[in-house]
Amino acid sequence: MDFEPRTPKEGINVSKEHPLVEATTLIVGLSIIFAIIVVALIFMVEIALYFVPEEKEAALFEDWLPEDILTVSPNDERLEKLETVLWRLSRHYPESAYKFRIEIDDSETMNAMALPGGLIVVTAGLLDKVETENELAFILGHEMGHFKNRDHMRALGRGVVISIMFATISGSGSGVELGVSITDLALRGFSRRQEASADEFGLEIVQQEYGHVADSWRFFERIDDDDDDEFLELLTYLSTHPSPVNRVDALIDQAGQNGWSISGDVTPIDW
Repeated sequence: MDFEPRTPKEGINVSKEHPLVEATTLIVGLSIIFAIIVVALIFMVEIALYFVPEEKEAALFEDWLPEDILTVSPNDERLEKLETVLWRLSRHYPESAYKFRIEIDDSETMNAMALPGGLIVVTAGLLDKVETENELAFILGHEMGHFKNRDHMRALGRGVVISIMFATISGSGSGVELGVSITDLALRGFSRRQEASADEFGLEIVQQEYGHVADSWRFFERIDDDDDDEFLELLTYLSTHPSPVNRVDALIDQAGQNGWSISGDVTPIDW
């Protein structure tokens, strides 16, 4: 039989689907795959926590301090006050494997964070808003609550996973090139449930230390009443923390349910 060459039919290699439909299908498919990988990696982070108990974490990060934290002088009187209050509060959490440390980030941004190894960092901007030791005690107790629930490690692990995934997609070789610092990773990712649980622990610590919870939430009432000149600072704080109004309502409810007094002597702070 003789071979008779034929011209291919027109459009044989052209899809019958509209290009926009194909592009949409591809994007959706890749997005689903990306989401599945992220969820799987985050699940692995949860599993990893069982293999890195508090004791190992505390030992591994015993003297660690992030490079992006600009600390104040060791002789700063505010630091001495913070260390004293933190030590007193830690006595009510004897089962903790952490040797809690505290540093002041010399930043006008208003924030506080729990970092690996038992390190608590508060910013100078936040301390400028604190007026009583009782307010300060609740803030520190809240961060201790994150350690108790190991929220800081979950947030850090999830942040690293997402940072790596985006770095891979963008073609960047490292998460640092995305402008993501380790403190950013630790701060972001706390759910409302995690924040509420940390608040509950913090208020309980305050109750145990002072015998009442007076002024514990006054800090949040104050920043909620801030004038317009401080609006941007407030937005920065709210980006990593719940709404002050909802927070105060929940704390008052917790005090009422436990029969804790919301009045009592408070200790002013004059930095």
